[in-house]
Amino acid sequence: MYQYKFIILFLLLIVGCSEPWNNPYPTEKEGSSINYSSFAERPKHLDPVSSYSENEARFISQIYEPLVQYHYLDRPYRLEALTALKLPEPVLIQEESMNYSIYKIRIKPGILFQPHPCFAKDSQGNFVYHDLTYDQISQIKTFSFFTSTGTRELTAYDYAFQIKRLAHPQKHSPISGLMSKHIVGLKELKEKLVASNKKGHVIDLKKFNIAGVKVVNDYEFEIKIYGKYPQFKYWLAMNFFAPIPWEAEAFFSQTGFKEKNLSLDWYPIGTGPYMLTENNPNRRIILKKNPNYNPKLRPLIEHNNQRIDLNFDRGVDEAHFILEKEAIPEWSKFLQGYYDASGILSDSFDQVISINSRGDANLSTDIEAKGVNLVKAVKPSIAYMGFNMTDSIIGGYSQKQKFLRRAISIAINYEELLSIFANGRGLVAQGPIPPGIFGYLDGSSGVNEHVYYWTEKGPRRKSIELAQDLMNQAGYPEGIDKETGKRLTLFYDTVLGGPSGKAVLNWYRKQFKKLGIELIVRATDYNRFQEKIRKGTAQIFSWGWNADYPDPENFLFLLYGPNSKVETQGENATNYQNPEFDILFPKMMETPNGANRQKIINEMVELVREDSPWVWGYHPTTYTLYHKWMKGVVPNLMARNTLKYKTINQKERKEYRADANQPVLWPLVFAVISILAVFFTCLFRAKKDKITSV
Repeated sequence: MYQYKFIILFLLLIVGCSEPWNNPYPTEKEGSSINYSSFAERPKHLDPVSSYSENEARFISQIYEPLVQYHYLDRPYRLEALTALKLPEPVLIQEESMNYSIYKIRIKPGILFQPHPCFAKDSQGNFVYHDLTYDQISQIKTFSFFTSTGTRELTAYDYAFQIKRLAHPQKHSPISGLMSKHIVGLKELKEKLVASNKKGHVIDLKKFNIAGVKVVNDYEFEIKIYGKYPQFKYWLAMNFFAPIPWEAEAFFSQTGFKEKNLSLDWYPIGTGPYMLTENNPNRRIILKKNPNYNPKLRPLIEHNNQRIDLNFDRGVDEAHFILEKEAIPEWSKFLQGYYDASGILSDSFDQVISINSRGDANLSTDIEAKGVNLVKAVKPSIAYMGFNMTDSIIGGYSQKQKFLRRAISIAINYEELLSIFANGRGLVAQGPIPPGIFGYLDGSSGVNEHVYYWTEKGPRRKSIELAQDLMNQAGYPEGIDKETGKRLTLFYDTVLGGPSGKAVLNWYRKQFKKLGIELIVRATDYNRFQEKIRKGTAQIFSWGWNADYPDPENFLFLLYGPNSKVETQGENATNYQNPEFDILFPKMMETPNGANRQKIINEMVELVREDSPWVWGYHPTTYTLYHKWMKGVVPNLMARNTLKYKTINQKERKEYRADANQPVLWPLVFAVISILAVFFTCLFRAKKDKITSV
C-alpha cells in the first residue's frame, strides 16, 4: 500500500509543478532584473588601452566612461558630453610657424570609481594590497582573496594617465602609432618609455610627462594636437580614452600578478554603470550595477525636444553573459525565454521573417505571436569589391578602363547576392558613405547614375545590355579583346572557403560571365591575401570597412591618394589616386557639417562613381530579436554603452517562460502506467501461484 501512495504522490507533484523543469538559472534569481545573453569567444582584452574588438567592447563599454558618448536616439549620430561638462571644442593656435589645436576639457565633480581592492586602505591611510609579499601573493587563488575595497573621486589626472598609457611599450595599444601623429609629445614619450623598458624595471608613468597633455587642476586638463583634426573628438568617445587610476596600474604591476591572470585585462575598473563581478570565460561573465554610479551626473535622454523616460534606477541590476559555442542551442534558449535577445540563424530565417509584396521584412505570424520584437538597423559599414588601380588591365584612368569597371559594376547584381546569401539583410550601396553618416544622401539625390536609374519604386540597376555596350566601347565586345582576339581573363583573390564560400565564388563567376569575362579565383589564406594587398599584386578582391566614428572622413579616406596601400601602407587598398579628389579631401575633413561640407562630399562621391575604383557593394543590415519584456531597446550601432538604457518586465518574462516550457508529461505517465501494469501483473501472478501451491 505504501508503494501505491508514493506513486500517486509523485504524479501529483509533477503535474502540479509550476516552475519550468529546464530552467538553466538558479530559481532564487527568477524574479531578479537580469539581462541574459551569450558570448562565443573569450574577450582577450578588458583593458581599454588595448581593446579594439567588438566582442570586448560589449563588456568594457558598460564599465568604463570616456569623456563623451553617442546620443542614444539622435540620427545622424552625434556626440554629447558624458563625464565632461560639455562637448570639447578645439581652439586653433599658432606657435613658431606651426598650427595646433587645443581641447580644453572640464570634467564633472562627484563621479566615483567602482569599489576595487586597488583603492583599499588601512586605518593609517596605507594601501592594503599595493606591496604584497611573495608569500601573500602565493596564497592568491581567486580575486575573492581581496576582501577589502575602496574608491575615490574621478579626476583629470586619470584621463591624462590613460593617454600616457597609449605610449606604454608593454600595452601594445593599437592606436599608439596613429595618436602619435596627432597628440603632441606622445611619440617622444613612447621613445622614452621604450628606453626605460630596456632596463627591465616596472615603468612608473607618474614620473613621465607628455608635452601635449596638461592637467590644470583636479577637474580641468588640456589636450594639444598638431594642426586641425576635427575628427579627434570622436576618438574621445572611444574606450582608449577612458580614465584609468594610477592605483590600478600600481596594484596590477606587482610581481607574480600576471602569472595569476591578475590584470586589467581580466579585472577592469571604471566609473561606468556596471562593474565586472565574475569573469569565467569557460562558463559565464557577470556584470552588476556599480553601487557608486550616480545617474544624475550623466546626461538625460532627450529627443526632438522631448525627454524619453529611460530610467537607470529601473534598469537591469545584472547582466549575465553565458558561453555558447553553438548557435542552435542559443536560438533554442531564446525561444524558451532564457535569453532576452537573439540574432537570426540563416537556416531559420524563412521561419522567422516574412517578406511582403513591397519587399519589406517583418516577423512571421508564429514568431510575432510569441511577443517578439524585430529591430532592424543598417550598419555604418560597407562591403565592396575593389579593383587594383595600379593594374594595367583593370586599373588606370583611361575611358577604356573606366568603361570596363563600370560594365562590371552593372553586371554584379548585389541585390541578387543579398537575396541568395544574406536573406536580403543589406542595403545596396550607391557610394562609399553608409546611412547614418553625414554626407549620405537618400532617395533620387543619392543614386549612382552610372549604375542605376531612379524609379517610383526606388533605384533600379541598369540593364546587362547597357553593360555589354560599355564592354564594346572598352574594346572587349562579348568579352573578346579586340587587340589580341583572346577572351578577357581577370583574377579574383579571396580567402573564402568551404561549401558556402564555393557557392559565392561560383555566383561571382556567373556575374562576370554575363559580359563574356572569364574570372579565375585565387583562393589563399588571410596572411597571404593581406600580403598581396600590401604589395599591389591582387587584381580584384573583396574588402570592407566598419566605421571607427560616424564621420564621412572615416570612409572617404579609404580612397585618398596619400593613403595608398602600396605607397604608404595606408587603408586605400585599391591605390586609387585622383588629383581632384585628393585636393578636396583635406577641405572636406576640416569643414564642419553643413551645406558647404555636403557640397564638397557630393563632388568627391561623384568623382569616385565616375572612376569606379570599387563596385560599391552593400551596407549590411542587422536583424535582432527582442522579447517583449525588454524595454528601452533602440538600434544604435555606434554606441556600445547601451545596457544602462534597458529595462526588463520580470513578470512578463516569468509568464512567458512558464508557458513556453510546459513539461511533456505523457511519456513519463505512460512509463509509470507501464511499470504499474507490470507490477500488478507480477503481483497477481504471485498471488495466483501462492493459491495454487496451497
